[in-house]
Amino acid sequence: MNEASCLCGRVSWQLDSPLELMSHCHCSRCRKSHGTSFATFVAGPAGSLRLSGVEHVALWESSPGFSRSFCRHCGSVVPSDAAFEGRVFVPAGNFAGDPGTRPIAHIFVASKAPWYEIRDDIARFDAYPTGFEAPTVADRPPLDPPGAVRGSCLCGAVGFVVEGQSLRAVNCHCSRCRRARSAAHAANLFTTADGVRFTRGEGNRTAYKVPEARFFTQVFCGTCGSPLPRIDPERGIAVVPMGSLDDDPGMRPQFHIFVGSKAPWFDIADDLPQHADAAPAR
Repeated sequence: MNEASCLCGRVSWQLDSPLELMSHCHCSRCRKSHGTSFATFVAGPAGSLRLSGVEHVALWESSPGFSRSFCRHCGSVVPSDAAFEGRVFVPAGNFAGDPGTRPIAHIFVASKAPWYEIRDDIARFDAYPTGFEAPTVADRPPLDPPGAVRGSCLCGAVGFVVEGQSLRAVNCHCSRCRRARSAAHAANLFTTADGVRFTRGEGNRTAYKVPEARFFTQVFCGTCGSPLPRIDPERGIAVVPMGSLDDDPGMRPQFHIFVGSKAPWFDIADDLPQHADAAPAR
């Protein structure tokens, strides 16, 4: 039995084994929906998903006939029971334990983030993997004019620009980040608290703070659930989900943190420094 939940725990699900087709998706829509380098989904037999807390699930139609679902309270991506070619697909980042399968492919590599480099030897496909026939939806162009580094949610209701200096970029593997982003890890760019300017939709943001955490807060679009920048005046920083960016920020992830909590199904293949917990103070 494979159990999972959103960050706040209001939505939970179970998926019967056997699981298959675990794949990393690099399309721009998944990157925005999850706010990180790529999304990872795994498939189970149609009808094997048992979803609890459906009253807390919000839907947004990201393309004709296809809706993305998320917890309306914390923004985590959650599954739906809609089947595709006899299977139901769920995000892997929310699993409480080891689902017993491993990634077999990177898909939509042609849309990969410019700041992320694939370093493993898993099969790669520019779009859907061989054997899957489905229409490819074009990327959404940025709505703001070029200049500063632009970003937005998937639906476009919220837009922003990063005007401050990039301080650092980090991949975080803690269990909270994995549940919040419903992914292998979070990828966050840090700038100054006044370094992010919202160009539209600032009031459309929703925030969820983990009650027992000092700082951990997920900010997301109330319409589509996409993670968005969090301004933290107390620490003088803004935390920008790198998957929400439309432009190359010029900085690459510099190290991995909380690898002691890393997902058992994800192997770190790059040579960036790794820290079992938080990075040492600079």
